[in-house]
Amino acid sequence: MRREAQAGLPQSLLLLLGSCLPVLGAVLLAPVLPRMQAHFGDDPLVSVLVPVSLTIPALVIALLAPFAGIIADGLGRKPLLLGSMLLYSLFGLLPLWLESLPAIVASRAGLGLAEAGIMTCCTTLIGDYYQGARRERLFALQMVCTSLSAALFIAVGGALGQESWRTPYMLYGVGLLLLPLMAWLLWEGEASEVRLERDVAGFPWGALLPLYLFSLLAGVSLFIVPVQAGFLLGLLHVESPQQIGMVMGANQLGVMLGALGFRLLHGWARQHVLALAFVTAGIGGGLMAQAPDALWLTPAVALNGLGIGLMLPTLITWVMSRAGIAQRGRATGGFTAALFAGEFASPLAVLALTSGSAQALPGALAVVALAQLLLALVCLALPRISPMPALPSSPNKI
Repeated sequence: MRREAQAGLPQSLLLLLGSCLPVLGAVLLAPVLPRMQAHFGDDPLVSVLVPVSLTIPALVIALLAPFAGIIADGLGRKPLLLGSMLLYSLFGLLPLWLESLPAIVASRAGLGLAEAGIMTCCTTLIGDYYQGARRERLFALQMVCTSLSAALFIAVGGALGQESWRTPYMLYGVGLLLLPLMAWLLWEGEASEVRLERDVAGFPWGALLPLYLFSLLAGVSLFIVPVQAGFLLGLLHVESPQQIGMVMGANQLGVMLGALGFRLLHGWARQHVLALAFVTAGIGGGLMAQAPDALWLTPAVALNGLGIGLMLPTLITWVMSRAGIAQRGRATGGFTAALFAGEFASPLAVLALTSGSAQALPGALAVVALAQLLLALVCLALPRISPMPALPSSPNKI
């Protein structure tokens, strides 16, 4: 029996936990940015470098994930994953001791380098270890876990940051805890099969480029609510952290339900699922733009999240279905790069639409919502492929 057939709960948990680590890099520091800015108040570039320290890992992931995919296909998934985990903790922990703000930003760029390898390898190994409906389930659970971890990490970062802005950086040591478990429980795919396929198959650029474009747009959509909801609530004269947290939580709940609902659409063609995802996100975004108060805004962001949660597992499973085992690292690297490029570009796109005017935000969100509805129509023009596989009869088996 091939070892891939034996992948079970330990491998699933490790790969899902690994997929959450880039989320830790993205949101953990958000609650302590004001304290960090106050600490480095004498630096003339503090107003630029402190926000950049939060966003630069996403930019580095977008730039380097394709190269991580090339290394994963050439050198192997497991060596790259283990090396990336080590670098993750090394760069993640450095700000505990660094006294220079530019040095901290550089360490955060190094963190993005490690996260590019982790995200690419964890997603690729899910594709290697599992097939059919089990693979679909794991990718849906990947989205659920990252959504839940985002909410958890924001709360943990805020709690740890009460004492010092440096304290949340301690959590990056989790990479050192997962490293030996990954070394023990994970393995490579069949090397001989990979070499044979590499000899006879070219990379399917024609099939994947449209999916990468949709993945970039999905990344833009993913960060609309986390970045813009607070400003939108400010226009509605809502300043209570509790109310802001409830609205953000409703969005994350919607993302989670969308990812879980993805499993229920196993009989649909993927382009129809993707069209439904963009329609749902667009309707939610349109309702956000028209919201007169926080009570109206809460179900609107939940509906928007429902579409996003449906969008991402649809795209990654589609990408995986178009790439063979020798190409999965590169295919996943392209998806990861496109997604994080969209996340990085999301606030810039809204800024371009508002020209820096907070009062123009509802109009900008309406434009984004309209674009999502138009993208749903474009999805229907994509080449038809076979529907998603049905779920196995044993629902308790991962």
